[in-house]
Amino acid sequence: MAKIANGPFRGGPPGAPRGGKTEKAKNFKKTFKTFVKYLKPYQVSLILVLLLALAATAFTIASPRILGQMTDVIVSGLLNHNKIDFSQIAKIGIWLISLYAASALFSYLQNWIMAKISQKITYSFRQNIAAKISKLPLSYLDHNEKGDIISRVTNDVETISQNLNQSLVQVITAAATVVGILIMMLVISWQMTLIALGILPLSFIFIRLIVKRSQNYYDTQQSALGEINGHIEEMFSNHAIVKAFNGEDRSINRFNDINANLYDSGWKSQFLSGLMMPLMHFISNLGYVAVAVVGGWLALMGKVSIGGIQAFIQYMNQFTQPITQTANIASVFQSTAAAAEKIFEFLEEGEEKPENNNTIKIKNVLGHVEFNKINFSYFPGQPIIKDFTAQVKPKCSVAIVGPTGAGKTTIVNLLMRFYDIDSGEILIDGTNIEKMQRSDVRRLFGMVLQDTWLFNGTIAENIAFGKPGATREEIVKAAQEAQIDHLIRTMPNGYDTIINDSIDSISAGEKQLLTIARAILANAPMLILDEATSSVDTRTEILIQTAMEKLTHNRTSFVIAHRLSTIKNADLILVMQNGNIIEQGRHQELLDKGGFYYSLYNSQFLEMEI
Repeated sequence: MAKIANGPFRGGPPGAPRGGKTEKAKNFKKTFKTFVKYLKPYQVSLILVLLLALAATAFTIASPRILGQMTDVIVSGLLNHNKIDFSQIAKIGIWLISLYAASALFSYLQNWIMAKISQKITYSFRQNIAAKISKLPLSYLDHNEKGDIISRVTNDVETISQNLNQSLVQVITAAATVVGILIMMLVISWQMTLIALGILPLSFIFIRLIVKRSQNYYDTQQSALGEINGHIEEMFSNHAIVKAFNGEDRSINRFNDINANLYDSGWKSQFLSGLMMPLMHFISNLGYVAVAVVGGWLALMGKVSIGGIQAFIQYMNQFTQPITQTANIASVFQSTAAAAEKIFEFLEEGEEKPENNNTIKIKNVLGHVEFNKINFSYFPGQPIIKDFTAQVKPKCSVAIVGPTGAGKTTIVNLLMRFYDIDSGEILIDGTNIEKMQRSDVRRLFGMVLQDTWLFNGTIAENIAFGKPGATREEIVKAAQEAQIDHLIRTMPNGYDTIINDSIDSISAGEKQLLTIARAILANAPMLILDEATSSVDTRTEILIQTAMEKLTHNRTSFVIAHRLSTIKNADLILVMQNGNIIEQGRHQELLDKGGFYYSLYNSQFLEMEI
């Protein structure tokens, strides 16, 4: 039950692929406008962050200039026969320490406020996504990767949280730092400023050349890394098959080819990236030499002080940092916008049709179900169910059989209102289910699916999922009726044993018995059973059949049958093909007709004999 044609129920492992390249938003402008709406409630806090960031940056920028003044006092004292004004130096030192302390305090406050804002926004995102999931139609969950949906709740939201906390403050400080340092450099000496600015184009040219070459190798490295991971996972997960067909040498040869490609691209990309910093230092040092020479000449001319040269060199050292930081922030903004866009696309998805206000509740459920001329298609123009009509009497056991893609599971999905029909009506005790709340319709049914689902928790909690607040006595009684109590008591902690869906100590049949116990405890007036005995041993199959008989007793039951030998005692068998009922009746009646059911039944026995 995992194909769209039959409308899958639920399930899917989490996953979150992350690529090597920075993702970009398809519509940055629209995404930005939507994101601003989330920032609007925090505009006062954001303005405060802006002011704190500007103040912290201003104090940081002012510090080298003040330190230069201290140097000038010392130089002046040395030139004036060692008459250094230590009181003036102390005053400048106290003033400098105060600036450093204020800058650190403002930086802490802005980061603290920004962290709160980013966490509140991501909290809001997660709440909206969680609320959205409950409103989505089953068709969306059926037609989209589960891992992609989970990635939006986890990875994409976390990307926004981290990037928002860092990049917004960084872009403010980087811009303020560049402007502030440039002003301070011009105040000290416009000649030295021209030299400092002159080396920037040279730096960017070399950076661009290196990045362009190394990016190709990084892309190849990412591709080879994904390929080698996939190959290892594939070989290890299917190791028995590889050995059975003597494929070890082929597997190793393939691994060696990928590994050689990974090695080649890896060392080349690292080598080119390793050139970046030495080259930048070399160019920077050329700039320092030029500034030192020109600065010395200007000092001799009396146009700049020694402290001014010292401050200028500090500014020059700091000047390239915010520019490089801004380039990194641009990449961060792109990934943030891409993550936000995926979240906004998800939040804008169409929701289930709103519930009818004039809802009806069935108080005393008899279990009489009617399908009147039902037509349904998952996609327009591709009908799955065509003019389906059937009558199910109260407390009857109805088996739905047919080949794959006949529409068996689709009928159940329509009955549970997982999907709404295109035309026709489904009645329960004479009430059209479209006039009922979806939750009220689903409360009428207990479900046991072929694909068992157990969550991480105790056995008792898993059984009680069908009836929140159930007592231990009710849980134990349900387990006894499901023929699973004896197994539970052999476990280390009995009903308090922690299990999950992937636990190996419980077989598929035993998991199925636990889900039957869950359905027994729910005590719904009607049942939907996706028979799940095809992959269990004979003894466990007998236990499951016994448990199902107790479960279906005195209830209207719909059984999606795979093994036709298990539905011999059904009150009604509906034989489906291409979305229509082509035969109906009891087991022996259908065999006597010698029609489609007869050939389907005999083909199963022929397969068993073969």
